[in-house]
This record gives sequence, C-alpha cells and structure tokens, in this order.
Amino acid sequence: MPSYDFALILSRPLYEDELDPLFDRTHGAVTVSVISEPQHADRPGNASCAWQGTTLAAAIMEVVEHVEASAEGLHVLQVEADPLLTIRDIADRVGRSADSVRHAITGARGTTGFPASEISTAGHRLWRWSKVAAWYGIDDPQLVEAKPTVQAINGWLALRDVVPDVAPAPEDVTSALSLVIPHVA
Repeated sequence: MPSYDFALILSRPLYEDELDPLFDRTHGAVTVSVISEPQHADRPGNASCAWQGTTLAAAIMEVVEHVEASAEGLHVLQVEADPLLTIRDIADRVGRSADSVRHAITGARGTTGFPASEISTAGHRLWRWSKVAAWYGIDDPQLVEAKPTVQAINGWLALRDVVPDVAPAPEDVTSALSLVIPHVA
C-alpha cells in the first residue's frame, strides 16, 4: 500500500491534553500544532503526516476522521497534498546530496532556473515538491493524483462546513474519487 504525504489545516491548534487521544488513534504518525494557552486557540492549526492508504483520498479521509475524533470541536478545514520541503527533504526525494541541491538552487553548477522557495523566514526556506519534481524531471504519480483529489476533498470540506446536511458521507466521496481519479489524473 502506498504512503501519501499531506497536511491538514485545522479549525484550531490542539491543546497538550488532546495529544494522547490523537497519538493513540494514529500511533504517533500525525504531527500537529500545539498550544498551551487558550488565547492562542483562535488561530488555525495544522496536522501533517505520511499515511498509507489504497488511494490518497482514502488516506486523507482516514486521517480527517482520526483528527476530528481526537478533540472535541476540532474540524479539518482544508487539505494540502503538495508538500513543502527543506533542502534535506529534496535531497532525499531526488537521490542527491544536500550540497548538490544547494548548488542547483544557487545555479553554481549546471542548469539554472531552480524554482523559487515558497516560504522564506529566519533563514529557513521551503520549496513546493511539484515545482522541484518538474525541475528535476521527476514524474511523481502521487502528484498527478493529488491535484484532483485535493480539489474534490477541499470542496467536500467546504460543503460540509456550509451545509452539512447535504454533504455526502466521507466513504461516498472516497468511493466516487476511486472511480474517477484513474481517468482524470
């Protein structure tokens, strides 16, 4: 069964006392933002993981269920399946050294035009995997599956938030996506 990397945007971060139920449900495979003071609960939280599933949709829906069941009032707002990566992450995915990736980024050796970082704060930069994979000429089938799957699940999450009575059950969404993704991805 393939493993899929994705992140979830949550309605709020988790409190420390909410971590044990999530850990028990996911065996520690989901990393979340944590707060200790209630005044910080008004900002969105996040969760990220590498999760095995028959499809990306199945993996996402399973983690959504675990996260939401682990803490009262916690809701998943959005999903992102095109991860942001560090230089070390990029090196691991492309099978090169971190120095080789640094040289590619600066254009010090070989081809120029490495994708710009998506985030750059306090000396830390992150790059979008889809752009890096394209630059290296890597055909990642999970990225092909990710775009329509994430678009559909984000639509379902929005519908569920606005009119929950008409939103289909998660298993119906997963089933429908398993039928169409092979034809659109």
